[in-house]
Amino acid sequence: MNEKSCSFHNEKELRDGQVESVSAGSSPPCDKDNSALLAFRGIPISALKNCSVLRALTAEANGWVPGVVSTEVLRTQEEWEAVDNIQPETGSQASSDQPGQLISFSEALQHFQTVDLSSFKKRIQPTIRRTGLAALRHCLFGPPKLHQGLREERDLVLTIAQCGLDSRDPVHGRVLQTIYKKLTGSKFDCALHGDHWEDLGFQGANPATDLRGAGFLALLHLLYLVMDSNTLLMAQEIFRLSRHHIQQFPFCLMSVNITRIAIQALREECLSRECNRQQRVIPVVNSFYAATFLHLAHVWRTQQKTISDSGFVLKDLEVLAKKSPRRLLKTLETYLAGVSKRQASLLGAQKCCGPQAPHSKDLTFTGVCDLLPDSSEGTWLS
Repeated sequence: MNEKSCSFHNEKELRDGQVESVSAGSSPPCDKDNSALLAFRGIPISALKNCSVLRALTAEANGWVPGVVSTEVLRTQEEWEAVDNIQPETGSQASSDQPGQLISFSEALQHFQTVDLSSFKKRIQPTIRRTGLAALRHCLFGPPKLHQGLREERDLVLTIAQCGLDSRDPVHGRVLQTIYKKLTGSKFDCALHGDHWEDLGFQGANPATDLRGAGFLALLHLLYLVMDSNTLLMAQEIFRLSRHHIQQFPFCLMSVNITRIAIQALREECLSRECNRQQRVIPVVNSFYAATFLHLAHVWRTQQKTISDSGFVLKDLEVLAKKSPRRLLKTLETYLAGVSKRQASLLGAQKCCGPQAPHSKDLTFTGVCDLLPDSSEGTWLS
């Protein structure tokens, strides 16, 4: 059989066999070629793959090459060949380096413990330099110095605070993705630049521009907050408060400011006593950050603060945090214990201190418009 008769035979087999079986029961168009094309489109790709006619049309074996191939046939051939590339999901987890997988705080911290940070470490100033009476007063009445064995860990914290966000680093990207997914409940990755970061409380489409003064430590603190099952509940409640129609505030930007307070408290040796007692630095700094954020949320809600009050609230918060870090940490411990026992309502389960504070009672996390006029009297830990 010559090439012309072979071609005619294949086309007739396609038209009389596959096409008629697909288009049976429907009135054919006037144009037979269009009828065949429409019916051809209706055949599933998986069926086309096993079709002997299509194999003959697309194969170059036996020296047969079609003289003129339409774009429709080429497109169909590409789809057919792509079937081999579709792999079923096995259910196994992706490797730790694959983008899209959540990253834990310890894994992110280990990344910074293994990479070369020597250029950033040169910039740090571990402690505040005091002179004159300030140095004498600090020596006599100030907190104790950090133990020698803990200074390397302290320097690591301050060095991470000098590192910026590098979107080319897969670990940096995974940290951002994890924060976004945990706060929003999304199961999908998002772009590392875009307006969706403004929804989380960054000032612009690029989170890196808001990390000045806190560096990547600000993102590590957020990661710590959302990856612990207890503090995640707290983070989500604070995030909801930040989106209140009256009391809204930029959640991530506020978190960066609290990280700055933690950095200053560490450099001013306000956390040295607690670090010496626990014989570790990073967990103390993390807990101090979380406790300070918890206190800010309580003040913000109960005192009906708005974004116009943010500067004053942060200033008072810094003074209190440096003056009474142990009290903040103790309150966080009480809160987390209440959450673990499912006996506390979020952000309202702690006892209020001070002579003017009301008696301890559970407070539901409601909006400012739902609060009673006297429910904001007194301040927490005042």
